[in-house]
Amino acid sequence: MGRSDVTVVRTGSANLASVLAALRRLGAVASLTEEPSEVQRATHLVLPGVGTLAAAMRKLTEDRLVEPLRERVAAGRPTLAICLGMQMLLEGSEESDGVEGLCIVPGIAERFPKGVRVPQLGWNRIEVEAEAEILRDGYVYFANSYRLVAAPEGWCVASSDYGGRFVAAVERGSVIGCQFHPELSGEFGLGIIERWFKG
Repeated sequence: MGRSDVTVVRTGSANLASVLAALRRLGAVASLTEEPSEVQRATHLVLPGVGTLAAAMRKLTEDRLVEPLRERVAAGRPTLAICLGMQMLLEGSEESDGVEGLCIVPGIAERFPKGVRVPQLGWNRIEVEAEAEILRDGYVYFANSYRLVAAPEGWCVASSDYGGRFVAAVERGSVIGCQFHPELSGEFGLGIIERWFKG
């Protein structure tokens, strides 16, 4: 892969080292930002996250990144949201009652039902709708206690099963949201990032 730039948002709640390592392994020149102007002009943008929606949205609000992110996704510009990053795209989460997400993808993240170990930690299979261009069927690494249950209208969906079917990823053009960690999912996960990066 040739020299290119990917900008990674500092959400204040992410393991940035693994994301940066994956991007650099693919030949990307990756940089970190919390500046609205850089979010707006980035060629490719990664929105990572680990932790609670409330903490992450508070950080995005303080850094004045909410509107630039909404505008970027509305314009269909290449954006990859990972783990909590995908939940930030939603309207909200049961984990942070009353906290509004970016409201880009319709739906609320719900806790896994009783009877399954929470969080879901480890590998699970995802199955993708036929029209997906970036997502593929395969095994990926999850670390999550909350998930989106209903497929959002207007998005191509990858689903998985843990205590019932749930939305593992969403795709619309060059905007991808992954509930799993592609950067921790071996060569398969790197393939997802590479297809997004090249798109």
